[in-house]
Amino acid sequence: CAPPDAVVWPQSVGQVQELAALCYRRRVPMVPFGTGTGLEGGVNAVQGGVCFDLSRMDAIAELSLEDFSVTVEPGVTRKALNSHLRGTGLWFPVGTGGAGEPGV
Repeated sequence: CAPPDAVVWPQSVGQVQELAALCYRRRVPMVPFGTGTGLEGGVNAVQGGVCFDLSRMDAIAELSLEDFSVTVEPGVTRKALNSHLRGTGLWFPVGTGGAGEPGV
């Protein structure tokens, strides 16, 4: 396990953009973290850098019942999405395969 040098918790797209621009200018690696499934090992910061913990970006922006689509921020969990969908007749049954299945 190679931890990052720092962790930030942006809460908006604008904050992500500002932090990413700063990291880019300083040539600092960026490691995104959404809901913690970790299936890809993406949080392993082999070259250090800054972990962008996006779990606080958990808004469900748009739901279209007509075409079965939903726009979510990266911190939305499957359980939160299903809670939002309750009463619509829709649900999101697909898990990520992790034991706790925290992600969408």
